[in-house]
Amino acid sequence: MDPVIIVGAGPVGLTLALALARQDVPSVVLDEGPGKDEPRLARTVVLREDTAALMERLTGVALDEVGCHWAGWRSLRRKQVMREVTFDGPAEPAPLHIAQHVLTGLLREALADERLVKIAVDSRLDTVEQEKSGVTAHTRGPKGTWWRGSYLVGCDGPRSTVRKLQDIRFPGRTAVERHAVAALRTELPWEGEALLHRMPPWRTSGPSAGEVTGRPLPDGVWRLDWLLPPGKDLVTPELLVSRVRETLAGWTGGPTPPYDLLDTGVHTVHHRLARRWRVGRVFLAGDAAHLLGALGTQGLDEGLRDADNLAWKLALAWHHGPHEALLDSYQAERRGVVAARLRAADQALPLLRGGGGLRAYVPGSARGHDALLADGHLGRGALGAPGAYAGSPLAPRHLEAEIPVDTAPGAPVADVRVTAEDGSFVRLRDRLGRGALLVVLIAPGTGVWDRKHWVTAGVMPRLAAAVTALPHAAELLVAESYPGAAAHSVLLVRPDGHLVTALSGVRPADLYAAAEATVGGPTKTEAEAGAGSR
Repeated sequence: MDPVIIVGAGPVGLTLALALARQDVPSVVLDEGPGKDEPRLARTVVLREDTAALMERLTGVALDEVGCHWAGWRSLRRKQVMREVTFDGPAEPAPLHIAQHVLTGLLREALADERLVKIAVDSRLDTVEQEKSGVTAHTRGPKGTWWRGSYLVGCDGPRSTVRKLQDIRFPGRTAVERHAVAALRTELPWEGEALLHRMPPWRTSGPSAGEVTGRPLPDGVWRLDWLLPPGKDLVTPELLVSRVRETLAGWTGGPTPPYDLLDTGVHTVHHRLARRWRVGRVFLAGDAAHLLGALGTQGLDEGLRDADNLAWKLALAWHHGPHEALLDSYQAERRGVVAARLRAADQALPLLRGGGGLRAYVPGSARGHDALLADGHLGRGALGAPGAYAGSPLAPRHLEAEIPVDTAPGAPVADVRVTAEDGSFVRLRDRLGRGALLVVLIAPGTGVWDRKHWVTAGVMPRLAAAVTALPHAAELLVAESYPGAAAHSVLLVRPDGHLVTALSGVRPADLYAAAEATVGGPTKTEAEAGAGSR
């Protein structure tokens, strides 16, 4: 079968290629550039804990060696500390801050040894044709070439050629926010802590920025962002240096400390959402499908989730034939999550940026505003928390044995320790991304006994037989505990780490029904075969 064609060699496209390769699906990545990225320390990304874990699984690199897990978070308003957060273990996971070119470089290094992925540099897409059996794409460049693929995914950014060739509208808002950005090496009083300072007390030259964010990177480097007033005023080098000097002086409480200015830029935030994310065998992902980022929400984090969601669905269709309901669910799930985040940000923006009015005098409003902003920056609440697929078309219906646990159906699972089939202890997230469903039995006490003593005892034989009979490949794992789950609960987890359901005990019929729903029901061929046998 033909490979998947991926248009765009940014982090989302490279992540999708690696994720497909881990599930034995070949791909061709069309890179319109030379195959390397310009180092830009003023262009960084913040990843939530589970997205950082996805990157570590795919690259094989511990990201805290090349990025920075924040030690804490500090919110200030004028001279007052409004909120302090210390990141301490699973209860309060730390976001990861990393330069985008570093992340892209790690993905490229991982792909260098990947036999299932071909990267075609200096290849700019100009034509896409699709028919029932596949997709044909043409690239121009030094060697204009026709490419044949099973599916095509546009990961080619805000000005996506794929999106335009499919005539997909991209409505939304332009320049929702603008930020002046500087990356510099210096010493600040909050080592390893990120901070948001609203209405800083020092006077700025020119219009007041009103808000400045500081995010640490490795080796004493910081990224500083100043929110700019509305309009298109030019950010001159002199203005930026003035902002740097007065901000550093204000934070250290004295003269401007020594600093090395490493990189600068202007970051403009747009809010846009493609009308469709799938047209036949063509899909959109990342910035080609959505733009967001106001109030701390992270666009690339969502783009990587697009790739993780789409990879296992494409892999199943590639190996086992068309699963239209499964492929359609990509748009329903991912577009729904991003749309909700955009709505939340757009509703909060007038409140946070309105500047005055009666609400400015309401007691506690400043703390409420700070809580909203912290949600966006720290990956919490409507502005920041990872999206759940509660209303997914893949959600199973009417399971008699379904029980509640602390993870809602459709939400990302907790990363508990599990025993794998070979008897080794691993983290649950380590088993994700392989294309298989995960069935997790909660069995207290199993962690202190050798697997050979309990693998044939109690409910295990019956559960193992039920897992073998599922309509899709599944791996049986055992955990001593899971938040909110009673002993002998059985969890069904998707290949991208979202909970399908939790069942009370071993219920083969419910487990089978849930697994079948998760993969979009039987294929057309299977359904026809079933009808013919009746």
